[in-house]
Amino acid sequence: MPVPVIDVLKLPAENGKLLSACEGLGCFRVVNHRIPTELQREMKDAVRSLFDLPDAIKELNTDVIAGSGYVGPTKVNPLYEASGLYNAADPADVDAFCSLLHASSRHREIIKTYASKLHELIADIASKLAESLGLGDYSFKDWPCQFRINKYNFTEETVGSSGVQLHTDSGFLTVLQEDESVGGLELMDRSGAFVAVNPVPGSFLVNLGDVAKAWSNGRVHNVKHRVQCKQPTPRVSIALFLLSPKDGKVDPPHAFVDSSHPRLYQTFTYEDYRKLRFSSGSHAGEALDLLTTNQAPTVA
Repeated sequence: MPVPVIDVLKLPAENGKLLSACEGLGCFRVVNHRIPTELQREMKDAVRSLFDLPDAIKELNTDVIAGSGYVGPTKVNPLYEASGLYNAADPADVDAFCSLLHASSRHREIIKTYASKLHELIADIASKLAESLGLGDYSFKDWPCQFRINKYNFTEETVGSSGVQLHTDSGFLTVLQEDESVGGLELMDRSGAFVAVNPVPGSFLVNLGDVAKAWSNGRVHNVKHRVQCKQPTPRVSIALFLLSPKDGKVDPPHAFVDSSHPRLYQTFTYEDYRKLRFSSGSHAGEALDLLTTNQAPTVA
């Protein structure tokens, strides 16, 4: 199953195609998104320079929420490291991240511009998704957006190994800038088969996460995915995660719940849901099953 391609300039005319992608694979690619190709290239160069920093400096980037700061290679994901910040929608957070890692003035300018433009894009995509589901003028602009930069330290000896384990994203949706020359991302389709995702330079990949499934009352699909080492070349990617409402509380809009569509999940907060995923070891969407309305309350 190929990943659907959505032309941002053709929305809302292509809302039906967008909804089909969200209900089916839970993933799509966006083109004509107005993020300059040169900015994407400059951002990738800035990211590579940040990963070249000494470990002692990278480790200064500590967590605000679990997994938001620097993560070095682990036993589970020995080829993977990542860094980032909690809310790329807040210029002060972006500035603090740059200062912490001693980013040059040029890299600081690039990172701030990229974060601002990508936040506009992710909020717009989410609003178009809400519109395709029948909601009008639903704004996501005040939702926090976690920013993550990822590096996979692939070598000749690691070809065939796992880059990162099978998982779903915990938030609402993710906009990903892939490595334009190194693949390895695989999605799981509805049959349980893996679909290789080949990078398309200049585009962005969008994944739906666990919060989107709960918020839509089960309407959209939270796609499982993983990264495999296919080439002996380091792989870099950049992700922006639209997390949850500003107050953190995840509830479906009233329009999604009626006698024909009973509520599927309890109200939960994003912070408590993240804790549940970690404590239960459920990284591929299984934690949502612990929050169905026929279960005893698990989180606030």
